[in-house]
This record gives sequence, C-alpha cells and structure tokens, in this order.
Amino acid sequence: MANASTRTPAASTLPRRQLGRHLREWRTKAGLTIAEAAKQMEWGASTLQRLEKGHADRIRTLDINELCRIYGVPREVTDGLAGLAQQAAVKSWWHAYGDLIPENFDIYIGLEASARRLQTYQSELVPGLLQTADYVRTLNQLACPADSSAELERRVALRLQRQTLIGREHEPAELDVVVHESVLRRVVGDAKVMAAQLRHLADFGTRGNVTLRILPFAAGVPLGVSTGPFTVLEFGTDGSGKPVEPPVVYAEGFTGDLYLERRADVTRYGRAHECLRRHALDSQPSRDLLRRVAKEYVA
Repeated sequence: MANASTRTPAASTLPRRQLGRHLREWRTKAGLTIAEAAKQMEWGASTLQRLEKGHADRIRTLDINELCRIYGVPREVTDGLAGLAQQAAVKSWWHAYGDLIPENFDIYIGLEASARRLQTYQSELVPGLLQTADYVRTLNQLACPADSSAELERRVALRLQRQTLIGREHEPAELDVVVHESVLRRVVGDAKVMAAQLRHLADFGTRGNVTLRILPFAAGVPLGVSTGPFTVLEFGTDGSGKPVEPPVVYAEGFTGDLYLERRADVTRYGRAHECLRRHALDSQPSRDLLRRVAKEYVA
C-alpha cells in the first residue's frame, strides 16, 4: 500500500474542489495554518493539503463536520460542506436544490469568484454580473415575495458584491457576453429600471476586460437548437502554463443547476458560444442598440 508521500492524488472533481476551497477560506478566517489545523485533526499536513486542493482520496462527513467545528463554521454552511463531501466523486453534476446540500448554500458563487475568464450566453435576463441594483431588486421581489426588506437588500448587496470580480482594478476577470435581443425587450420593473439597466450594459461594454455583443432577432437560431443560458468558466494558468483548475460549464435551472466538466461537453459549449458570438452584432453596434432601446423606454 502506498504511503502518504507516494500516493497518487484522487481525481479532482468540482465538488471536491469547491469543498477544498471553502475549507481553505474558513481555515484562513480562523487564523490557522495547515499544520496547526491538521494537528488538531491528528492528521499529517499533507492530508489536509490534499483535501484543500480537491485531491483527497477519502472524504468522510465526520471529518468535515469536525473541521467545521474547529474553524467555527456556521451550522448552515457546515451542512452544505457535508453535502459536497457526499458528492465528491461526481464528475458531471446536476445539483438539485435542497438535495443533500441546503438550498441556501450557493455553490456557484465560490466557483464564479475564482474564475479568470467567463464566456456567457443569456437569452432571458441580463447576466448577473451586469445587473443594476434596481434590476436585481425587482427580480428578487418576484422570486422571494415573503422576504423582509432587510433580507431583500441583503440579496441585492450580495449580487452587487459579486460584480467586483469584473470591476476591480487589480486583475479583473475577463467577461465575454452574448445577450439575446429579447433580453432588451423583456421589461423587468418598469421603463425607468430598464433604461438604466441598458445604459449600464452599454457603459460596461466599453471596459477593456468586457466584451458585450447583442444577438439580434434577425440572426434567427444560429445553432439550430436552443442551448438555454450558460456560462463557461476558466480559472487561469499556473507558472508552467497549465490550467489551475479544469474549465467548467454552468447552466442554471429552475429546480437545480448543471455543472459539466467533461472535456467534450466544455468544448461543445465553447463552440456554441463562438457560433453565437459570430452571429451577434459587433461591440460598437451592440452598444448603439442598447442606448437606442434605452431611449425608447423613456421617450
């Protein structure tokens, strides 16, 4: 049997990497080094290191619960991490809301925050990273009508906080977005909200790290099928030019989210995005259309 120094790392999967990412963040918040935390678990440091890197070959919910106790992780987050541990071996993953992982434990936020490049297609709503506060507020009022005003504003603040990924001055992520023209015509809130939202899109499209194109109605159905909204996330490369993490396709659903890691699936969605991009308007005509429709809303 191989010892710890010669053991081949377990195959990395999205649930393993997300579990490791969360545990690393909570350990850091607790002010513990890997060696200190491992000692409390009566582990070698390499065991905890493999867990944090998403390569642990054996993950027990008992151990995850104990680590969370050591780090002072809230109960609801602990339940989410325990759910991730139970799905650690899954490669392509349909995450049903409330199934093993609590519904309020957001898997995607941590994934998005680590991305260096995002290729997005949206056919129904403005992409979350480009929504204004009023647009977000309207959507959440409809989706969660029982929320208090404080909870609603917390949701809005969380969405706006996510947007620092592309708006920050130091190493902002690259965003390549194709938005269907129907998004411009679908009223969320009122005319004032829509006008402000479309101007916001046009302004963001001038940033060096953001490419925004509108797929007009006249383009028809370039792929011959409907893909639905999706995002391809890439996580940059290390010093040797190798990907830090494998790319992932994310597709949001009404009762759960789909995460795809297989190379063939990622390649297919990447080609789909490129096709939609080719049939969309160029960046400047897209901004012109956004500003024109914004004026129509307040005319």
